[in-house]
Amino acid sequence: MDTGTHVVMGIALGGLATLDPVVATNHAVASSVLIGTIAGSQIPDIDTLLKLRNNAIYIRNHRGITHSIPAVILWPLVLSAIIFPFFPGANLFHLWAWTFLAVFIHVFVDIFNAYGTQALRPFSNKWVALGVINTFDPFIFGIHILGIFIWMAGANPGYTFLVMYAIIIAYYFKRFSLKRSVHLKVKAMIPDATEIIIAPTMRFHQWRIAAMNEKQFFVGKAVKNQVEILDRFNRVPVPSTPVIEAAKTDKNLSAFLSFSPVYRWELDEYDDFYEVRFIDLRYRSNGHYPFVAVVQLDCDLKRISSYTGWVFSEQKLRKKLSIIPS
Repeated sequence: MDTGTHVVMGIALGGLATLDPVVATNHAVASSVLIGTIAGSQIPDIDTLLKLRNNAIYIRNHRGITHSIPAVILWPLVLSAIIFPFFPGANLFHLWAWTFLAVFIHVFVDIFNAYGTQALRPFSNKWVALGVINTFDPFIFGIHILGIFIWMAGANPGYTFLVMYAIIIAYYFKRFSLKRSVHLKVKAMIPDATEIIIAPTMRFHQWRIAAMNEKQFFVGKAVKNQVEILDRFNRVPVPSTPVIEAAKTDKNLSAFLSFSPVYRWELDEYDDFYEVRFIDLRYRSNGHYPFVAVVQLDCDLKRISSYTGWVFSEQKLRKKLSIIPS
């Protein structure tokens, strides 16, 4: 989920914690737990700082080790050790328990996004992505804000957020049902599909679709259970040519390939350099595919420049690469 949603989730868990008698009857415990749940709801995303280095490192590592099983165990211990000394009258076990729940829920809800997490590390490096909830879901964010306002108005926070979470659980089941319906429609349209990826959007009834069979890629959308195929591309295997192999050694392209499950490729040859481009097919927006990896090589196959990330126009991509071919 996005940072804002994780913040309001942390506040909501702090309110829910008042159902714990130890928290409800001790101001120091309640204050420390609220800080712990807010911090615990944020700490796994500390790897966002990797963006300050470059996109390749960020793409390879975001929601990786910081969302792993050891991290879920470690983060609450670290946070509790930091917070507890400021609240001498607090109960360390209850502070740890609620902070642990906040960290766990952060990682758990991220599994439901299309991006996913490596939550099974160190047992598996596989990305777990159920793709039923958008990174920012207006309903989930909105109902948390509503719950916080109801709490501020004087309602019991424990019962307020207990009801809220019951509604959210029902909402998740509904999202699974909607996705399954879209999947069945796509399968009916492409019966020989070998893979179907359905990703949520911020709109409740709208989904992105990327599918493939042995010969083609299909990109489409579903709106109110009506599926439309927007683009088709022939599947052309990536060749093992010297240019492609040289491009694959670039860190940006390597990061892209470690993350993207469905893509097409292009190779352009100019007077004095080659340009290799890989295009993720999952994120079509207004006829454009914004998530790409591009590598430019000179005639000796040495890297000139490269980029991976989100770009929404060719002009901006050229600016990122700092080269405009004639």
